[in-house]
Amino acid sequence: MRKIPAALAILGLAAVGLAGCSLPAASDCPRPDGGGDEVDLIQVTGAADAAPEVEIYTPFIASETQFTDVEQGDGEVPITSTDQLVVIDLSLYSGETGEQIVGTGYDGDLSQPLPLSQWTATVPAFEEALQCASEGSRIVVAIGPGGIDPAAAQSVGLAEDDSSVAVVDVRKVYRPAADGSLQYNSGMGLPAVVRAPDGHPGVVIPDGNAPTEVVVQTLKKGDGPVVEADSTVRAHVLAVSWDDKEQLSSTWETQPQSIPLTGDPVLEQVLVGQTVGSQVMAVVPAEAGGTDQATVFVFDILGLDEAAPAQ
Repeated sequence: MRKIPAALAILGLAAVGLAGCSLPAASDCPRPDGGGDEVDLIQVTGAADAAPEVEIYTPFIASETQFTDVEQGDGEVPITSTDQLVVIDLSLYSGETGEQIVGTGYDGDLSQPLPLSQWTATVPAFEEALQCASEGSRIVVAIGPGGIDPAAAQSVGLAEDDSSVAVVDVRKVYRPAADGSLQYNSGMGLPAVVRAPDGHPGVVIPDGNAPTEVVVQTLKKGDGPVVEADSTVRAHVLAVSWDDKEQLSSTWETQPQSIPLTGDPVLEQVLVGQTVGSQVMAVVPAEAGGTDQATVFVFDILGLDEAAPAQ
């Protein structure tokens, strides 16, 4: 499976203490109340798929971070972790002048998701302001002192005690882990997969020989879009060697992997026809995988990557 990364580390993830878990749906993740008098002084209008039109009563001073939803999205996947991949558009305004000082392209490009942590490292105020937000949301954030990293604030001309205003449009949210319904699988002599509370899987490999053909089991069945042969799947991937029972690689310690399926018959066999939100286990014999022993893979299908817009 040439699309699977080389070994990242041998961590020996133990299965002891891991258990099944479920992840919250948008309906089970209520938005926190971050409103207040100060955020009411900001007026946001304009089409949700374009840059906002913002009027701020200046000079605007926020004593603390406040936020409110201009538009609540109807996406099924809420933001519950800073590890999640998201695509957002952002406009940042000076509280002193009301002028825009930073803005993304608003070009409809969904092909470059980033972990939310890359945004919150620069604007810590976003961690609470985007909690439980879903795709399609437009959120206005009044940012008080300390809500933006000092170095980042200085780079855009904001003083340490300046207030600012951000409008965040949530364009796409990837799942943090497979969130589908558990499936019954029969099959003696195959590995068992267990899960930590955050969905991180572990594999228990039985004694005995590995299968001589590729074996695929759907462990969780998601209700998202179907994976097609020309899809690019965004997934967490865990790989464990059958004979050594050692972890070979895992994206759970880094970032989910973008996996094009075209041209890889083994990946097509494993993933085509699966659905987003599913967790899939595959046992790939050495010959099929081009390795010296069979490998057990666990895929958490978090979403489908979009192609970049044509230039």
